[in-house]
Amino acid sequence: MQLSQLIAFVGNHWYLFVALAVIAGLLTYNLIVGERGSVDPLGATALINHQDAAVIDVRPAADFAQGHIINAVNIPMNGFKNQMAVLSKYKGKPIIVNCRSGAQSNTACGLLRKQGFDDVYNLKGGVMAWQAASLPLTRKKR
Repeated sequence: MQLSQLIAFVGNHWYLFVALAVIAGLLTYNLIVGERGSVDPLGATALINHQDAAVIDVRPAADFAQGHIINAVNIPMNGFKNQMAVLSKYKGKPIIVNCRSGAQSNTACGLLRKQGFDDVYNLKGGVMAWQAASLPLTRKKR
C-alpha cells in the first residue's frame, strides 16, 4: 500500500480513526490513572497488619453476611454518601474499600477523597480477588 492510498483510506474512513484514537486514549488513561489508589489483596493485608488499615465493605448487607474480610465494616453503597460522619473516625488511618469486583468500591473511594480522606485504597478485584488469593473471609459480625 502506497502512502497516497493510505491517506485516501484514512480520509474516506476518518470516523473509524477518530474512534480508534479515542479508545486508545481511554485505555492509556485507565492504565496510568486507573491503578492509582488501588491495592491488590496482598498489599491490602500488609496495610491491615502493619498500618492498622480500616476495611470498608460497600456490598449490600446480605452479601456482606455471606462472607467478608475480617473486621470489615459494612456500609452499603446505596447509602454511602449519608455515612460520611460514621467514616470520619477512620480519617487518620489508611482505608481499604472493597466490593464484589472493585467497581463500586472505586466510586466509593472517589467520594471519600472528595470528602478529604487522603489515604484511601480500592481493593483491586474486590472480594473475588481476595478469595482467589486464598485469603480468609468470615461470617462473624463485628
